[in-house]
Amino acid sequence: QPWTVVPDFTHHAHSASLSAVAVNNRYVVTGSRDETIQIYDMKKKVEHGALLQHNGTITCLEFYGTAHLLSGAEDGLICIWNTKKWECLKSIKAHKGHVTSLSIHPSGKLALSVGTDKTLRTWNLVEGRSAFVKNLKQNAHIIKWSPDGEKYVTVIMNKVDIYKLDTASITGTITTEKRISSLRFITDSILAIAGDDEMIRFYSCESQKCLCEFKAHQNRVKDIYSFEREGQHVIVTASSDGYIKVWNLDLNKIKDVPSLLCEVNTKARLTCLGVWLDQASETKENSDNAATSSQANENEKSSIVKKKKVCWTGKSDETAKRKRKITPEKQKLKAPLQKKKKKRNSSA
Repeated sequence: QPWTVVPDFTHHAHSASLSAVAVNNRYVVTGSRDETIQIYDMKKKVEHGALLQHNGTITCLEFYGTAHLLSGAEDGLICIWNTKKWECLKSIKAHKGHVTSLSIHPSGKLALSVGTDKTLRTWNLVEGRSAFVKNLKQNAHIIKWSPDGEKYVTVIMNKVDIYKLDTASITGTITTEKRISSLRFITDSILAIAGDDEMIRFYSCESQKCLCEFKAHQNRVKDIYSFEREGQHVIVTASSDGYIKVWNLDLNKIKDVPSLLCEVNTKARLTCLGVWLDQASETKENSDNAATSSQANENEKSSIVKKKKVCWTGKSDETAKRKRKITPEKQKLKAPLQKKKKKRNSSA
């Protein structure tokens, strides 16, 4: 049956454009240039409140399983949040300058971050402290673990460096013509890369060769998402042209251009994208693979973290409690709004 896209709700949450979005099994969180993180409860379709810990544009948001969220911002801080009470468990001064990107290892025991101080930092999340610092020649703006956690990639302008975890050394480099805006592991060995053009390209991590490229949009692609559903690999793309497109990727025919499942013109200048899968309508197998903001099937692994109490479940300090604002009256979200003034900062 054909796929269709219908707006579920529209909400003018931020006073500036959106810069980051993350999704777990229940919540969608959005970060903005207005320095706030807004929370939405997708089960109840309500606005759940705001997190006000950062003083700077929110640059990255990533859930780990159902219980924790990490946020990074231009104030150089990484904050670890408990998603039950939305308390800031720990605030780490991670980088001199901005935090540009972070990624949590599938085990939940460590995270990587990059910032404008030209460093790549490894964080021990069990103890909430820095484990390792690597100096880079330039500022990296994206970092991402592979789903199996055996390698990670950094992006510096138009260059992807692939690192092996066990040696922490570069095993290969992919260079594109344009600056890279987004990248996604489709499998442990295949990367989908979007740059400052209309193309999506699939690369092999092993050979670093381009397996397939196709024109996805009329304007630059801003973000890529992917998930599995009933054995089907689905790619979702968002572009400055206002379109969100959903593609079916056949991994057995990776050289073939993915087929378009559906598209929608949001009439907004899109900046970032997340996909929330309603697990109630999914099978058990699919709910294990539900898209969190990072790798799939982290949910069952989050139990590893619960056994270690120090950082993930540590007591939050008083300042953190004071600075978080959860709206007491949960506001019902409006149905799709009538056209307001041009909303350049609509979320995807």
